[in-house]
Amino acid sequence: MSARQDLEVISNDAKPTAAANAPAAATRRLRPRVRQGLALLATLMAVLATAGCAAEKANSAEKTDGEEKAPVPVEVVVARLGDIADYVSATANLVAENDVAVLAEIEGRVTELNVDEGAAVRRGQILARLDSSDQEIAHKKAELKHANARLVFDRGEDLMAKELISQEEHDRLTVDFQVSQQELAEAEWALSQTVLRAPFDGRVTARHIQLGQHIRPGDSLFQITDFDPLIARIYLSEADIIGLAPGTPARVQLNANPGLELAARIRQISPVVDTATGTVKVTVEAISPPAEVRPGSFVSIHVVRETHSDALLVPRGAVVRELQSSHVFVTDGETAVKRRVDVGLEESGEVEILQGLSPGERVVVAGQGSLREGERVRVLEAAEEPAEDSAADPKIAAGV
Repeated sequence: MSARQDLEVISNDAKPTAAANAPAAATRRLRPRVRQGLALLATLMAVLATAGCAAEKANSAEKTDGEEKAPVPVEVVVARLGDIADYVSATANLVAENDVAVLAEIEGRVTELNVDEGAAVRRGQILARLDSSDQEIAHKKAELKHANARLVFDRGEDLMAKELISQEEHDRLTVDFQVSQQELAEAEWALSQTVLRAPFDGRVTARHIQLGQHIRPGDSLFQITDFDPLIARIYLSEADIIGLAPGTPARVQLNANPGLELAARIRQISPVVDTATGTVKVTVEAISPPAEVRPGSFVSIHVVRETHSDALLVPRGAVVRELQSSHVFVTDGETAVKRRVDVGLEESGEVEILQGLSPGERVVVAGQGSLREGERVRVLEAAEEPAEDSAADPKIAAGV
């Protein structure tokens, strides 16, 4: 066989071998893609199974909500009729209208001390005495001089009537007599200043002297304060004083003891507006303040601007306020009913209901935050009607 024939035989023998191996190579290339597809299919089946469980749980929860949800526990009160007022408020310090320092008018030594700080005094009551030896001597001399001047003057009057002395001599005697009168009055005044008296009814709020102390004119001896009346000066805008007048009722609340309130009234309103602040000074007078109220106390003052009688009232917490409306929940048997309401004045934790509610209806005051229209409720044991003495602050009648 020739070389050419040998090459052809070899070539023919090689072709069937390559063709036979091609399917195996293709199979090896496809195996990674098959594995990826199987993995993707398994992941998809797992997601579907999870979604199915979630849907089943949701359906179960909806079933529970719709059929087995427990009623919402709530507390209710009965909407009632009462009085409510609108106030304009400010803060200030209570001060005594009469508060003065008793000063020394003459020099002397303290020989008697009758009162101490905190003592109640009456007008004219003796607070202390000074040594009066010098003043008594001066007063006696003035008395003698005045008596002698009177005798000379009376004698001069008789001589003048008989024209035995000149007019000039008569005038000199008259002046001497008048000077003696003034010297006697001055001596009497100096003697009276050795006795220190209270200028008005009040209380000794400060004592600055000691027994035996030597004092000089102008020294401060006592501070006397009248605790009734106590006044406060507040400053309100022009808009706030519209409708106010002397006699308008107010109430004063001590910041240190909010439970203690005093009846008060406007005494006077300044006739001018302060150009620097744009406010008007209003003087408020506390009426018969109790003994525990002291001048200087920091207080909140609420002046009554408007009062509504027989207003429909509910607690402030019962009203749910939204952006453009307000509503309350009332109980109809065991069901919560949502009512849209219009509110009016507010005072001391209560709100006036203008529309949307009727007297006697049971209003939810606790638990309404989670309520929805038509939900079942369970009323907890609570006072359905507010106590008469705990509903609102005492109202102050006009002119009190």
